[in-house]
Amino acid sequence: MTTIEGIIVNTEGQNRRRIEIDDSGIITKVAEPTGVADVVFKDELIFPGFIDLHVHAREDQSGTQIYKEDFVTAGEAAINGGVVAFAEMPNNPVPPVDDESYNIKKELTKKSDVEIILYAGIGQQTNPLAQNVPYKVFMGQSIGDLFFATREDLENALAKYEGKNISFHCEDPATLNECCDRDTHEHKRPPEAEILAVDFALELIEKYNLKGRICHCSTKEGVEMIIDAKKRGVNVTVEVTPHHLYFDESMFTESNHTLFQVNPPIRQTIENRLYLIQALKNGDIDQLGTDHAPHTRDEKEKGISGLTHLDTYGNIVAWLIKEHNFTPQEITRVCSENPAKFINECTTNKYGRIEEGFVGSLTVIDMNKKILIESANLKTKCKWSPFLGVEFPGSVVATIIKGIPYQSKA
Repeated sequence: MTTIEGIIVNTEGQNRRRIEIDDSGIITKVAEPTGVADVVFKDELIFPGFIDLHVHAREDQSGTQIYKEDFVTAGEAAINGGVVAFAEMPNNPVPPVDDESYNIKKELTKKSDVEIILYAGIGQQTNPLAQNVPYKVFMGQSIGDLFFATREDLENALAKYEGKNISFHCEDPATLNECCDRDTHEHKRPPEAEILAVDFALELIEKYNLKGRICHCSTKEGVEMIIDAKKRGVNVTVEVTPHHLYFDESMFTESNHTLFQVNPPIRQTIENRLYLIQALKNGDIDQLGTDHAPHTRDEKEKGISGLTHLDTYGNIVAWLIKEHNFTPQEITRVCSENPAKFINECTTNKYGRIEEGFVGSLTVIDMNKKILIESANLKTKCKWSPFLGVEFPGSVVATIIKGIPYQSKA
């Protein structure tokens, strides 16, 4: 048994408690503190472990992209950032699109120290799997070959997935095609591409009774459409990324423009960025997901899209608390409880709360321990971050996986 004492945070409040975790990694008791435990935290905040629903770990049965990241290093980066479980995207060279390819990839995830839930990919010729899994659909071309060129093709494919749990990458293929000759990455993928795609995704979610999730929404207009859809009973949630919360178009320079290329792009105004932060704080946006997409610096210089974030998940949390007045309870909602509602349908473990019967995987943040992000304190294999040189106001000091404490550096 492992015992931990400190200030625990659930969505309804925070207080000092003693947590008892049995040898199987499950919380058996949360009670008044005694002052004696295996680990005692003083002023640090103990959260239900953070869950990232949007990670590209780059490993599949081909092994052709593990020079960027694999399930071991992705797990190490997750622990470093306070993430105790994550959901991994299917746009691999060999995508998991049926039970056989899904199970082969699932076996590879077992080398990680954190739990990994896999999305299955949806393509024009795919069908639902026999097992209960979440799915990812790329509405327009991004990284990989799983995408749709027309709305008609997309709807024909999704009609087979009625009632399933489907996450959407929302960029309208017709708009991307119309804008492909424009001068910059941001102009080639304008806000309208996302807004039109979100509108169509909501139509499909409602029409086919899907459990819908909109990934990395970056526009105020897109979020507002999702809010309206929720009000009329559409079963949909929405995610925002650290880069769309932290960066905006005013921060681009000649030297960082290519490095910061990502889909959907960082092309929002300051006002749009602040709107996204407020929408996350007040609950209109449901989850903070990183879209961790590790590529080498050489690949980034050549214009490949994607940013790395797993190592710095907890640092962004500290920034939201210190700089944007998020309460610890609000953080628990968007980083623990809401993501847990998603993955708890696909795992035997129960995540999202610090209470009896839930998994003893926890994230501990010291809000008074500043950190400067450097390559040396990153665990991702590609060893870079869009936050290199940024000082954050707080740090992850421990990530506890089923009662086992890991020290973090980022």
